[in-house]
Amino acid sequence: MRTLQDILADLPFADLPPAWQDHDLVTFSPVKQLWDYQQEALQFALKALWRYYEDLRDFTAGEPETANEERKVRLWQWYRDNGLEENLDISLQNQRRDVRALLEDYYPVEEDRISYHHFINRMGFWMATGSGKSLVLIKLIELLWRLMRRGEIPAHPILVLTARDDLLAQLKAHVEEFNSGRTDFHIHLEDLKSYPERQRMLMPLVSDQEITVFFYRSDNLSDEQKERIVDFRNYENRGHWYVLLDEAHKGDKEESKRQHIYSILSRNGFLFNFSATFTDLRDVLTTVYNFNLSEFVRAGYGKHICILKQENRAFQDEEDYTGAEKQRVVLKALLMLAYARKAQETLPPGFPAYHRPLMLTLVNSVNTKDADLKLFFRELERIGQGNIDETVWQKAREELLAELIEGPEWIFESEQFQVNRELFESITPKELLRLVYNAPAPGEIEVLLRPSNRQEMAFKLKSAAEPFALIKIGDISGWLKEELEGYEIIEGYEDEGFFRRLNEDDSPINILMGSRTFYEGWDSNRPNVITYINIGTGTEARKFILQSVGRGVRIEPIRGKRRRLLSLYNANEVKQTTFDALKDHASILETLFIFGTNRNALQTVIQQLDQEKRQEHEIALAVNYEAVDKRPLLIPVYRETDRTILEEREPLKFEITQEELDLLRKYVSYLDDPRLLVCQHGASPSDISMLTRCLEEGTKYFNTKNGRRYGRLDILLPHLFAHFKVVPQEVDGLKPLEDEIRHFRHIKVFLEDIKELEEKISRVREAPRRVADLRARYEAGQLSFEDLLNEAQAIGEADVFSRNGHTLYIKRIARHYYVPVLLSASEKINYIRHVIRHPSEVRFLNDLEHYLEQKDNAFQELDWWAFSKIDETLDEIYIPYYDPNSNRIRRFIPAINFWLQKGAVYAIVFVDPKGMQQVGYQHKVDGFRQIFLDNTGKPKSLPFNGLMVRVYLLLYAEDANLAPAGYREHWFDNPASLPQVLIGD
Repeated sequence: MRTLQDILADLPFADLPPAWQDHDLVTFSPVKQLWDYQQEALQFALKALWRYYEDLRDFTAGEPETANEERKVRLWQWYRDNGLEENLDISLQNQRRDVRALLEDYYPVEEDRISYHHFINRMGFWMATGSGKSLVLIKLIELLWRLMRRGEIPAHPILVLTARDDLLAQLKAHVEEFNSGRTDFHIHLEDLKSYPERQRMLMPLVSDQEITVFFYRSDNLSDEQKERIVDFRNYENRGHWYVLLDEAHKGDKEESKRQHIYSILSRNGFLFNFSATFTDLRDVLTTVYNFNLSEFVRAGYGKHICILKQENRAFQDEEDYTGAEKQRVVLKALLMLAYARKAQETLPPGFPAYHRPLMLTLVNSVNTKDADLKLFFRELERIGQGNIDETVWQKAREELLAELIEGPEWIFESEQFQVNRELFESITPKELLRLVYNAPAPGEIEVLLRPSNRQEMAFKLKSAAEPFALIKIGDISGWLKEELEGYEIIEGYEDEGFFRRLNEDDSPINILMGSRTFYEGWDSNRPNVITYINIGTGTEARKFILQSVGRGVRIEPIRGKRRRLLSLYNANEVKQTTFDALKDHASILETLFIFGTNRNALQTVIQQLDQEKRQEHEIALAVNYEAVDKRPLLIPVYRETDRTILEEREPLKFEITQEELDLLRKYVSYLDDPRLLVCQHGASPSDISMLTRCLEEGTKYFNTKNGRRYGRLDILLPHLFAHFKVVPQEVDGLKPLEDEIRHFRHIKVFLEDIKELEEKISRVREAPRRVADLRARYEAGQLSFEDLLNEAQAIGEADVFSRNGHTLYIKRIARHYYVPVLLSASEKINYIRHVIRHPSEVRFLNDLEHYLEQKDNAFQELDWWAFSKIDETLDEIYIPYYDPNSNRIRRFIPAINFWLQKGAVYAIVFVDPKGMQQVGYQHKVDGFRQIFLDNTGKPKSLPFNGLMVRVYLLLYAEDANLAPAGYREHWFDNPASLPQVLIGD
């Protein structure tokens, strides 16, 4: 099943009309910018909104209600056209009477069902806890306001619904931060209950510089009216709402009614769904951006996740641990914490980095007689008192070290944790006391309380100067009466609150124990160990685990840098000296280790995290060294020129309609004083000077033949001023291929079981080796001729794999850069990514294979050649060109790259087989010509280690004679044309 994001991935954001892409997606506040993935989420949202409100049926003010229904029907058909086969209709047969009546009031029923197309006007943001989805939500509000002001979407009111009070408080805090220091735009938050009054007063909700956004608790929205619970029908507004759900989509049977209420409110508007956990098929289908926990971690924004297995790796009985086993498990968790603390202590001085490691102990129950938190606390106390069984200590240490040496796998990644054995083995019981308990020697536990706070209490050994652990629960009274009776309790301890200070550099707390009361809304990069106690296995438990792990993976190696060290280093955000100083201890400090104190809890964690893992696998194909033949696979590198596109030999023209160009001239003339352009449009003196020159020589700088319509001067002028500043690129030389083609190492497969696919890929990849092995065995007399024939028949250089009605062809193509090549017969294949699936590319490769089967094909006249598929989403081989639609330099990534050599003459041939139907190919060809052709139109010669290298661009079509005259030299319809670029010389 292809999600909304998958379908939109083929639509470049830069291809959207100016009014849809001319937005600042970076700035959140004067001191905060959005991460690249947050900006990408907004780009996908804009693409989806453009598709709905312009492409499927262009929105016009005052349009009839039927227009929105038409959009839904067309959007639903678009999903169907992209391979959606599941039946998502809402059945009324098993619905409760009140839910059925509710749905029948607002939707047409056919054969006891409601077609899901009535609910399809929605998009979901599946973003990990800690990824900053709240910032995306608020920035999306700004985008909706701008699109309303431009008349691109209806001016519906906006309603934010969230599941908890702490999320409402967080929303208000983020909006306050967003508004700070801004004069151009302001978000005004109001309680939903004020909406009727605003309507009666006819007060506008959308103005030139402000938008009013309503908010409410999602669980207080119903079909009845009480003190806090409101009847949605009093706010229904004929379904004309933009509803933004913040973790408000989940729930039981009663919640399902609320889900329908959210859809009813937005049935003639749009529904935006933000959550860290999507499980419903409808939510997954309509996901416009997926940056869930697995994506978050893989991209380097969170710690690695490592689930440490207990005992013998497979728990098949259902009994909990014995007393000795409990101590051993607790010791393992404490040893892991001590190891992380030791690593942090041994960081070199002069490089302030990372955090003081913390262990979280999370539970569901805290006050029952034998609550697991109490059992854990008792073991913690025994160890702090020095009551450690030597045998248990040795066994815990040995078992944990053995597992760490083996290299436990990082969940969601194909790498393993590597232990620093010497550092780990240096931890003695005395060191454990120092690193975990902040104590030089064993001691009795005493309790530290603040009378004003009945939710937290700290623990300290009497032999220590500082506390080491903190419990934060709903109410500590039960613990004080039962579990802690007889303990020395110190009240009035002078401190602002241990929990509030947990993220301070001098916080002494190493262990935080409690329930979900503290992790909701809690933000910290300190956790390195999580221990789940009696967490359960139900839906709520799985949610609890996923969300708490999401909180635990946050990371900040360097202050203000929230990515793992290697990611920062690769992005040139840390210096080489810093990287070298910290890299040896990055592995432990950048990993979140997960334990369970009973077998159910541990299994729940594994099953929940593996549930996401099973949804996505990654297969790595292999470099075909036989094809490379130790030759350099050369690619061009580029640099910016020292001039703008208007200073080129032939200035690149700004595309505009003649009507709007005339309007621009009149407007500039009307203003008279150029300084008004500075005030009204933020123009600089150089902008004004260039504008004057361009208007004087219109035909030189403006293209009205293929003009674009901007609709408004306040959209046109920023585009024109930006055009003045575009700097083109030029070739800076050549380099051998390194990691620029990488997609074949990241083939994504969305199947539960990929064993059969992996085996078929392996057989095709290993075919030459197996043939050579057979030959050697036959020549050595180890095989009879009959056995040789039988085994040879099992070796093939091609295979097929079919799932979900889609066939994948697995081929070993001799001259291809990697093996095997994966091709799909259907462009709509939905269980694998980064394979060849575009029909034109498949057709070209088939034509090439057929041509190569000819005995006298022209490729045989070459000394050497190779080629490779190029993936536009992952690879870095491209041609820079000016795109007038986006008004910037973009990358043209041809689908295939050829390397050809004959003698000392070498050719790089970019091939794109998408045909003449591809949009804007002329701009791409123009960009190529400016960079790689000389003044006479001949290919430039680029020297490299004794080779004379030329670069070509060829576009494949069924009939090259149909190409426009000015571009015909770049079109070909026979693979024989490829080697001719060298043979013809």
